[in-house]
Amino acid sequence: MSLSLKNIRYFIAVAEAESITGATQSLNISQSVITEAIKSLEAELGATLFQRHARGMVLTHAGHQFLRHAHQILAAVRNAQQALSARPDTMVGRLNVGVTPMMTGYFLPYLLDRYRRVFPKVEIQLIEDRRDYLEHLLVNGELDVALLVVSNIENRQALEAETLMEVPWRVWLPANHPLRELGSLALTEIADEALIMLKIDELEESTHAWWRAAGLKPRTTLRTESVEAVRSLVATGAGLAILPDLLYRPWSLDGDRLEVRNILEEMPRLAIGVAWRRGSRSSEATQNFLIVAREHSRTHGRS
Repeated sequence: MSLSLKNIRYFIAVAEAESITGATQSLNISQSVITEAIKSLEAELGATLFQRHARGMVLTHAGHQFLRHAHQILAAVRNAQQALSARPDTMVGRLNVGVTPMMTGYFLPYLLDRYRRVFPKVEIQLIEDRRDYLEHLLVNGELDVALLVVSNIENRQALEAETLMEVPWRVWLPANHPLRELGSLALTEIADEALIMLKIDELEESTHAWWRAAGLKPRTTLRTESVEAVRSLVATGAGLAILPDLLYRPWSLDGDRLEVRNILEEMPRLAIGVAWRRGSRSSEATQNFLIVAREHSRTHGRS
């Protein structure tokens, strides 16, 4: 089906005038053109839109339904035209963004840079906190949008979420570790190794769930909130780690190398995305942020 915007406009004119003759006067076109447009619409929709009678045209039930959608279609087109005609560098407003610690370091910077280059006059306020507190701020209307692990969201009745990228988990190990000779590692091969747990963004809770499902208990030697600490400890042989690939870098701050290996078991990927309050009317600044975030994840996301 390919609905013509011109035919939709003609349909609205006839519906408002309740006659083809009245529509010709407002549109300043011939009656035959409008008649053909209505016939074409009815054929494409597979429904009769008007009941014809001697005095004019009356909308059928299907016609009333389509009229509502027709107005929405034309409004959406007008909004798109206005958005494209406006210069992004002149747009102003305020945007309140919540981020969890992992998002601050490994997803936000380049996204924020991209947004600010396109919309330099929009004032951005950032709040970093735990996922549960960001949910509270979103529900209260204190945040416009939040970047977080959307698979962990609890208040799904009050919040809407969109996944921007899904990140696999991998095993981090030092460059001289015997297990690096294997292409992929099973959890049973890792269970007896010393493990370092990262506590940010509920990553530790996620990994514990996998261990329980596998009937294994990890030998945790250290729990930390520092990604750089994990990177350095793994690189120097203090233990292994299982972390999202988003966080991986091949070198520690001191220049020690670490490597990654895939996990043989099918592990649920980490869903990273955006959340906002359900039913709220998003500001133009928020809508543009979502557009930039989607584009950013397409061009820079890992799969």
